[in-house]
Amino acid sequence: MKNSMRILISGGGTGGHIYPAIAIANEIKVRHPNAEFLFVGAKDKMEMEKVPQAGYEIKGLWIAGIQRKITYKNIVFIFKLIHSLWSAANIIRKFKPDIAIGTGGFASGPVLIMAGRKGIPTLIQEQNSYPGITNKLLSKKAKKICVAYDYLERFFPSDKIIKTGNPVRQDLLSIHLKREDGQAFFEIDKTKKTLLILGGSLGARKINEFVENNLEFLKSKEIQVIWQCGKIYFEEYKKYNALKNVQVHEFINRMDYVYAAADIIISRAGASSVSELCIVGKPVLFIPSPNVAEDHQTKNAKSIVEKHAAIRIAEDELATFPVVFESLIQDIGKLESLSESIKGLALPGATKDIVDEIEKLIRN
Repeated sequence: MKNSMRILISGGGTGGHIYPAIAIANEIKVRHPNAEFLFVGAKDKMEMEKVPQAGYEIKGLWIAGIQRKITYKNIVFIFKLIHSLWSAANIIRKFKPDIAIGTGGFASGPVLIMAGRKGIPTLIQEQNSYPGITNKLLSKKAKKICVAYDYLERFFPSDKIIKTGNPVRQDLLSIHLKREDGQAFFEIDKTKKTLLILGGSLGARKINEFVENNLEFLKSKEIQVIWQCGKIYFEEYKKYNALKNVQVHEFINRMDYVYAAADIIISRAGASSVSELCIVGKPVLFIPSPNVAEDHQTKNAKSIVEKHAAIRIAEDELATFPVVFESLIQDIGKLESLSESIKGLALPGATKDIVDEIEKLIRN
């Protein structure tokens, strides 16, 4: 293995693509302190802020996704794609990476395409149970494809697939030891059940409206609420911090503490969230976003529900929540069963297994 590896990583758009990329980089850095890293993201997307905060350099491409309907934006997309391919080639020429890693997002397409053309080995980390168009195309030239779900041979060459799971924050691996710290950190009442509500890193309008409509119901059941509403919604919903047993947060930095403190969790079903929740091992109610490519959140949630490890409520069924939730909190056996079943799906060694594959590709 080389003394100083050069690692090119592209992933962004949402936390579900960014945090796995950072987790992979962190693991490589632990093993190879002299490794050099360069991230590539999409200009004006959240990776341009989050990656530098994690201590890594990032360059931005002028790129966006293709629209799935006839629109003038797709004409602009063609120009953006051509410009991004040229920019990615220039970045690769200057950085001279030993490997290019893609965790999803608009920028990963041009980066991995140009890396492959220059003979640089590429690895895809596919988080979802149903991959998007970009990764399906990139899989033809990728050397390895690290996945989190079974049956992806439908989409990718079977000889390239390695089931590793999705990288997660390493501080989640010990949350069973952090319950008291988490309760103290969020100053919650230990005598009441705590419901954690997560709408994804950017927030979710439908979930926020649903929570607002059910605060009185939750109060009647003596449930205390920790509600992450998202940056763009915080000004609208922060007024509910005035209510007893309700906390509204723009963003939660100590996810290990909040997971440890929670008794029940309501969450979107993005791939990273699903993987984290398997490790957390708390009863989960998924509300998948229907507004994502290939409806992959619904497919992610179904893959867990089919194993009797979670409950799913579609956005158009949210009126049933009080009945579903009341039935759940009264059924201790069901809560314990959900907890044990979702724990059984966890793949806590995912980050290490992915980096093992990266090292093999560089070595070869």
